[in-house]
Order: sequence, then C-alpha cells, then structure tokens
Amino acid sequence: MPIIEVNSLHKIFKGNQYFTINNLNLTIKRHQVYGLLGPNGAGKTTLISILCGLLNPTSGTVLLNGLSYRKDARKIQNFIGVVPQEYALYPTLTAYENLTYFGSLFGIPSHELKFRINEGLNEVGLSEFAHKQIRTFSGGMKRRINILSGILHKPEIIFLDEPTVGVDVQSKESIMNYLKRLNKEGATIIYTSHHLNEAQNFCSQIAIIDLGKIIAQGTPKQLIESVDGAENLENVFINLTGKELRDYA
Repeated sequence: MPIIEVNSLHKIFKGNQYFTINNLNLTIKRHQVYGLLGPNGAGKTTLISILCGLLNPTSGTVLLNGLSYRKDARKIQNFIGVVPQEYALYPTLTAYENLTYFGSLFGIPSHELKFRINEGLNEVGLSEFAHKQIRTFSGGMKRRINILSGILHKPEIIFLDEPTVGVDVQSKESIMNYLKRLNKEGATIIYTSHHLNEAQNFCSQIAIIDLGKIIAQGTPKQLIESVDGAENLENVFINLTGKELRDYA
C-alpha cells in the first residue's frame, strides 16, 4: 500500500475564479524522497498544506497510511512531521528549551526526549550551543534546530518546505546529510524547493506542478531524458513551465 494516495483532488479558495489544485492525482511509495516542484503560484504550497491537514480540500480524497483526516486526524498527526520554511521557534528560549517544548507536544517521555534531543543536536553539530538562545543563532543554525523540532517524535512521513533556504554551504551539507540518514532509516520525505540541483541529487522521485496539476513526474533521470537536449532538472523545469516570471501578490 502506498504511504500517500491523492485522488481527484480539487481546491478553490473563496472569491477565486480558478482552482488552485485541479483534479490532481498522486501516489507516493514508502521510503521515497519525493520532490514536489513548481513555479510560484503553481499550487505546491496548497497541496502540501492539504497533505499536512492544514487545509481542507474542496473535493477529492487524501489518504496517509490508508487513513483520512476526516476520520483519523489525531492518528495521522502522530506519524507525520512538518518542517515549515519559516522558523517555528521561540527566539528567547534556548535550543534545548525549544526542542523540549516541541517534543513534549507529542507526549514523548522525559527521559526518552532528553536522549533524542542530545542525539539530534549531536547529529546536526549543535551540541555545544544547546543552551544558547535561538536569537543568537545564525540562519543555518536556526534551520537545523527547526528541522529537529519537527522530527523528534520520529515520524514515518516528513514534510519539508525549502529546508536549506538562506543557509551557508556548510549548513546545507549538514542538513542534507542528516535528511539522507533519516530516509535511510525508513522515513518517507516529501520535499519542496526552488533549488533544482539540490532536488536532482536528493530526490528519488519528482512531480512538477503547474496551474494546480502535475505536468510531469518520474525519477530525475527519467525527467531529464524525457526532454530533448536537457542536461539537468533545471532545463526540464524551464522547458515545461516556461521562462515567464511568476510574480504574484
């Protein structure tokens, strides 16, 4: 059974003329690193929000581990981890205090939580900064703590929105290595990014979304081979979505 199944999904916001998500179908297998890529306004953020249970679809079905948010929202929340693009951290608390707070929301016993926090801080190279306030951290350090706070309960499915945006090369390397280890240990990762070279190297499967529909999907290699003359995923992306600017407000 796929870990995520999306069938005939539609989403239209009140006052809008067009569907943000338009008859979208998607199947994600266990243990994949699945990239959801698209230009600004393509619908990928709306799709991720529906998959995380933050938005209700207008119509269609979404199943995670065979469960729907309509009937089993609490069960689903226990096996998914959500890491937003914006920092979801308290700046005046230390890294350890932030992680303790977020871990406690999942009911992790205190002794186990302490072990997981120390293990995670060591994994991302921040053990020596455990008791420093978040407001003193660099962008890359905040990004690493942001990821830890979303995965302390060891979720089966991890949603990542731009996990390396605005970080230095060293932090990016640390983050990507950590995410690869999580995937190797069994986590399914759903990933969005505008860093197409990163996506090409990280994802086992990719769907390109535009105008609320999936316009192409496959492995990075399959997508590159599907477009004449394409040398990388960026060439494929431009070929399929065009060169026009996608600014919107």
